[in-house]
Parts: sequence; structure tokens; C-alpha cells
Amino acid sequence: MSNTIYLGYYFKVAPLQPGTEILIAELGYAGFESFVETLDGVTAYIQKEEWYPDILQDIQILNSEEFTISYTFDEIKQTNWNAEWEKNFNPIVVDNLCSVRAPFHEKPNTEFDIVIEPKMSFGTGHHETTHMMLQHILQNNFEGKTVLDMGCGTGVLAILAEKKGALQLDAIDIDNWCYLNSVENVARNNCNKISVFEGDASLLKGKTYDIIIANINRNILLNDMETYVSCLNKNGILFLSGFYNNDIPIIEEECNKYMLKLDEKLEKNKWVSLKFIN
Repeated sequence: MSNTIYLGYYFKVAPLQPGTEILIAELGYAGFESFVETLDGVTAYIQKEEWYPDILQDIQILNSEEFTISYTFDEIKQTNWNAEWEKNFNPIVVDNLCSVRAPFHEKPNTEFDIVIEPKMSFGTGHHETTHMMLQHILQNNFEGKTVLDMGCGTGVLAILAEKKGALQLDAIDIDNWCYLNSVENVARNNCNKISVFEGDASLLKGKTYDIIIANINRNILLNDMETYVSCLNKNGILFLSGFYNNDIPIIEEECNKYMLKLDEKLEKNKWVSLKFIN
């Protein structure tokens, strides 16, 4: 992996939302692995060996009259990424209870201290959806629970869930980089109850959980909802995020099909995180 070469695409998007969300979803289907939202758009990364000249040909939003999108791209060596995120990654504290920091940051005085090296993985706690999911975990009982962290990114949510007393956890991400990064971060935080897997919802066949955490995006959540519900134990909890306030009706309608009831909502800068119970 150390010799892997990435291409970075730097998109400027107007209006920013929902343009950025749609663009990220379409780029993901095209093979882009990782995304960093910026003040004026998004930076997207793809391995050079997966790239081809017409890779943006089927990205429909680029041809939409509703959005103005421009971009540049260049070649990035993976090893350069560490210096970039070290410059920009500041530690965060959630609800005065949980800190998320890099190894080079000073250890804070919080009940839960998570040390991660995010590199290209999504999930530092800085994004609104990750921040709200951390809040949900802090506010709910995970003692003795079996937990699924779907779309685990850096593994930060699973790590906090174990620190909150979860008995057994699976962390799954379709992105190879996220899978490897989660494995690193799980070990870095001395977690021994988390199993990390590379793949999608097809890995869930035959598995059951007391709590499912899914911080992905609206379309994947809707597509995989039936699978999540089939894995949820009686009196289970489903935490969802990765979408906006105006997406709540369609998410809630899908959950209601499976007798899931909306129990709690968190909102931050139009992003939302929902708690459903069965």
C-alpha cells in the first residue's frame, strides 16, 4: 500500500448542498474511494490504477443545469497524505465526555479518549454526522450489547461503543483504505472486541445485533434497510446518519415499513442523525 498512487480531484460546487452530497454519491459509484468536504465543494480520491480518462463521463450532476461544478485534478502519492491531515487535523471534544485526537496531540482530560490516524478515511468526528453519532453513543447504553458499525470509516464509532461497554462488535466498510485504517485504529486504541471486515451489506447474512450504527448516505441506507432490520434483535436500536433534515420523511417512511419507530433526532448544520427502535 505504501507505493499506491492516488489522483485527487478538487471540485467546486454551487449550490453547495445538495450538490456535494449528490456528487459524492455518484463519484462513489464511479470508483472514487475517499472524500473530504471543503468550504466550496469536495476533494475526491481514486487510485491511479482504477482511473481512466472518461471516468467522469457518467457523473450526471456535472451536466445538470441546477448546479455549477468545476474541477481540477492532480497526482498524489499516498505518503503525502499524512503531512496534509497532520496540518489540518485538530482534536475535538464531544459533549465534554469524548475526545478524538491524533497520536501527536496532548491527551485531554475526558472520560473517553480515542486516538486515530484518519489518513484518507472518513470519520474524524469533525463532520457533523460523525459528531452526532458519537453523541448518540455517549447518550445511550451500550453495556453488554452486540453492535454493528456499518460504513465504519476510521472505526471511531465502534471504538467508542467498545469503550462504552459493548460486548462484541463488527465494523464493516466497502472501502479497502477504510478497512485497513480501521484495523490500525482498533489496535491503536487497544480494542479487542471489534472485528473489522471489508465489504458491504451482503456480509450481514445470518448475523444479529442489539445495536446497528450506519453513517453512510441516504441512498445506501434506503437500499440496505431491509438487511439491517433482518439483523436487528428484538428491542434493538438503529442509529442512522449521513443525510439532511429534508431527507427525514423518506428515511422514516422506509423504517416504518419494518415497524421501526423514530425515537430521537439530532441536528447539526442541516445534517441529522436519527435513533429508531423496534
